[in-house]
Amino acid sequence: KAGRRSGPVRLGSARPGRPGLSVERRVSARSCAMPSWVIDRYGRNDVLRFTRDMVFPTIHFPNEVIIKVHAASLNPIDLSMRSGYGATALNMKRDPLKLKSMDTEFPLTLGRDVSGVVMECGLSVSYFKPGDEVWAAIPPWKQGTLSEFVVASGNEVSFKPKCLSHTEAASLPYVGLTAWSAVNQVGGLNQSNCSGKRVLILGASGGVGTFAVQLVKAWGAHVTAVCSHDASTLMKKLGADDVIDYKSGNLEEQLKTLPLFDFILDNVGGSTEKWALDLLKKWSGATYVTLVTPFLINMDKLGVADGMLQTGVTVGSKTVK
Repeated sequence: KAGRRSGPVRLGSARPGRPGLSVERRVSARSCAMPSWVIDRYGRNDVLRFTRDMVFPTIHFPNEVIIKVHAASLNPIDLSMRSGYGATALNMKRDPLKLKSMDTEFPLTLGRDVSGVVMECGLSVSYFKPGDEVWAAIPPWKQGTLSEFVVASGNEVSFKPKCLSHTEAASLPYVGLTAWSAVNQVGGLNQSNCSGKRVLILGASGGVGTFAVQLVKAWGAHVTAVCSHDASTLMKKLGADDVIDYKSGNLEEQLKTLPLFDFILDNVGGSTEKWALDLLKKWSGATYVTLVTPFLINMDKLGVADGMLQTGVTVGSKTVK
């Protein structure tokens, strides 16, 4: 069932560990194994396997912590990774010097979001201690959160807001950080330069889109949200100024009737990239940011060298436009 769920997944609970009591001693009775959802090959949902014998995570670097998972959630990237998306690039990140044998990613645990309790800290971790309630977004090249325990770097972890339950908290980090990265880190928008700008968000009713709508609206932007009709009420509640149903007609033609935009966030990709650039204001430094990068797909299809070359050509030509 976990493979089919789209929301937070309860993985059980436990009392916070006592400071000074090592994780190794606590789990010795279980032979350093833990329950986990894993895949042993890429494919559809039938590749998901529940096991109670997943190797218990260990701290390899002094800045790492081990988290007892109270709740985790699924994101679209988990479905994509289950099917093999990005395997070439992610395996390079896991083993850049090719020190290990092939297929070292298996058994692979999916899941990027976690909310739980710190159980053990590396020697250089000073912000957290065993027993702290935290949340985190785990990078896709690391073992994921659909397990009883997960290891994370200290800079990937933060204190869980006290007003949120573990289940609520587990639904937020990955999409929230993705939206922030796309809008602020890549797109360059912030509270001092966003006021009055026209922002278009394609796929606005998804996890990343709902965060992005609220973020740029709080900064004073005029927001046009593209979604399905059944999400239009939600978009209005989140502050969108204009809501367009992409099923109500030719989306490109509908958007062309509106004034041009200063910023476009594309959570959909595909055919939208062929015409979305024409909706930007000309010679104004307007920005188009897409979450659907060709980089991982090209490397999967063409290999490392050719994939990087093809990506450079694709991105370069669109940047010039």
